[in-house]
Amino acid sequence: MPDLTTGPIGKTLILFALPVMGSNILQSLNGTANAVWVSHVLGEAALTAISNSNQIFFLMLGAMFGMSMAANIMIGQAVGAGDRDLARRVVGTATLFFLALSTVVGALGYTLTPAILTGMATPPDAKRDAIAYLRVIFTAIPILYAFTFLMMAQRGAGDSRTPFFFSLVAVGLEVTLNPLLIMGVGPFPRLDIVGSATATLIAQSTTLAVMVTHLYRRRSILVLTPAEWRSFRPDWDVVKNLVFKGLPMAFQMIVISLAAVTMMSLVNGYGSTTAAAYGAAVQVWTYVQMPAMALGAAVSSMAAQNVGAGNMERVGKIARVGVMYAAIFSATPIVIIYLLDPIILQAFLPAGSPSLPIAVHINSIVLWGFIPFGMAFIFSGIVRATGAVWPPLLAMIIALWGVRVPLANALEPMLGADAVWLSFPAGSLVSLLLAAAYYRWGGWRKSRMLPTTPHGETLDTGMAPPSGVEETEVAAEAAARAPEKETEKAR
Repeated sequence: MPDLTTGPIGKTLILFALPVMGSNILQSLNGTANAVWVSHVLGEAALTAISNSNQIFFLMLGAMFGMSMAANIMIGQAVGAGDRDLARRVVGTATLFFLALSTVVGALGYTLTPAILTGMATPPDAKRDAIAYLRVIFTAIPILYAFTFLMMAQRGAGDSRTPFFFSLVAVGLEVTLNPLLIMGVGPFPRLDIVGSATATLIAQSTTLAVMVTHLYRRRSILVLTPAEWRSFRPDWDVVKNLVFKGLPMAFQMIVISLAAVTMMSLVNGYGSTTAAAYGAAVQVWTYVQMPAMALGAAVSSMAAQNVGAGNMERVGKIARVGVMYAAIFSATPIVIIYLLDPIILQAFLPAGSPSLPIAVHINSIVLWGFIPFGMAFIFSGIVRATGAVWPPLLAMIIALWGVRVPLANALEPMLGADAVWLSFPAGSLVSLLLAAAYYRWGGWRKSRMLPTTPHGETLDTGMAPPSGVEETEVAAEAAARAPEKETEKAR
């Protein structure tokens, strides 16, 4: 398994983060391609059906993300401590947990799909398609949960390249199958909107089977051989952490989603021209945030292994390098967009659209705020790697619901739509201040997901060799004496 407790921090962070960012870009492009095929072949009602269904889908994945992140951190701490038995217990328990959870969620969701869509006030002309689409997605939930868990578990064990390659396979299959199953090309049946969901099911199932086979061949710690099947029993400490540490991270996704919906409702009040401009700007923001989000995943995995190894000094260095990189890699695309804003936005809006100058204005106010957002994301990733998951959630609630949403509402009578745009960087700045303050003065360094004993850890007897600068000096002194010893031996 890759060891994230040694080696140059900056290089390791970049090499780990790039495949994560690649996977995120692939998923975004996959969603775009899916929407294009559905809208062009089946029409606006079908696209509305998928949009409504995806709100439910993303909500379920948000909950799954939180608990998978908890498993990721536990695996990282166990790997960093060199405790393979603990890592196997986490894998075995998490596998059973997600299998049971996904089965229950899938069955309930399939049954309650019509009621869920009615509660969302799904337009009548889209409701039948939405029911058909969402029921296939609920059928695929066990596969989707298993796929997400294994992808994140590999990152927790220190490997981000393998998940990227399998993301590439899954997205490639889904993009290929989508038009074939929607339109019924060649030997494939015409399934209309169900074809889109079926493409997801087939692509994820096939890739999951290949990924598990690959991990078995590599004798990965993330898959259990028949001799290790005794680990397929619940470890209640692991279950407790999956629930009580995973839920706050899941709630954070929900808090962000609800805030986005609230801001969208404020924007809608200014008419379709402003709403279209905002929608185009959000498409750009999605890609601007990706470097920081990838770095956040990287620092979390690196920090978790070093926490398990008991190397908290290296955790601090990871935080400092991560924050610096987040600022640089967030600022770079922002500067490029500021220079080429109208041209970039024309990918989403026609050149003569009245929404285009509004979108440029929105970006001029909002974009720079993603720099402090990215830096805050790093601090939160470091803190969560120890198991301190509630403070980042509370900071997010304060930044979004204590600052961004109230500020937009309070300033709107005076500033109009500009109040909404100004609330974004304001919330980001507060998020950074809170995250940095807790990182500096909070008690996260004493938190742990599970009790681990770092490998090679011994009691300090006062007879250990010196470290740091002193260690370098001792080594240099020994090297200088070596020729003298050789001369004495020759004599």
